[in-house]
Amino acid sequence: MTADTEAQIGGDLFAVARTGRDGSRVLIGDVRGKGLAAIGEANVVLGAFREGVRRCESLSALVRAMEDSVSADLEDVADTDRDPGEHFVTALVLDLPDATRQGTMISCGHPAPLLLHDGAVALLESGTPNSPLGLSSLHAPQFRSDSFAFADGDTLLLYTDGVTEARSPQGVFYPLAERAATFPPAGPEALLQHLLRDVVAHTGGRLADDVAVLAIERLPARTGGTAPARPGT
Repeated sequence: MTADTEAQIGGDLFAVARTGRDGSRVLIGDVRGKGLAAIGEANVVLGAFREGVRRCESLSALVRAMEDSVSADLEDVADTDRDPGEHFVTALVLDLPDATRQGTMISCGHPAPLLLHDGAVALLESGTPNSPLGLSSLHAPQFRSDSFAFADGDTLLLYTDGVTEARSPQGVFYPLAERAATFPPAGPEALLQHLLRDVVAHTGGRLADDVAVLAIERLPARTGGTAPARPGT
């Protein structure tokens, strides 16, 4: 779900793709900066993700391919005249196989996802975080993945920092994990609609930043087969 009508134009992005290997790969990211140039930068990342999903076996190979593409192409579309600073993209990339109740993720400077499980909310912080995409010239990223349990009925909540940095009129940041624990059980679409209403109410009716949120629920396996995760955006 993107709250484009409630916020300024920015570079928040997400994508979900089937791998052809009985699973799904998921991307959520946030381009530094705003405006039309940020949309162009987001398209570079999305294109690299979609191309890499088709040809990269491992999650680390996919993220490395994305890093190579972003490092090579980002400055070509960035508005370096108006914004001469560094250009980079925070990203979280996940691999969610159909047949196993476990997922893997690689975080490149992006906020950690939430896992909603049996009424409890857990922050899935990466033990091996990487720098944002586009900064490989400053270091040699390893792109190690983190594993997490993802059982039937669980929901992953992915988001950009426009959610957690949304402020109340008194200057209080939106407490996402705390608020998510109070939401009634619902499917992905209903969860996201509830969340957006809650964030807007917290801010007093207006978001100051662009927002992207993605909820992914693992469905029980069908008899004699498997079922993919069900996303809501």
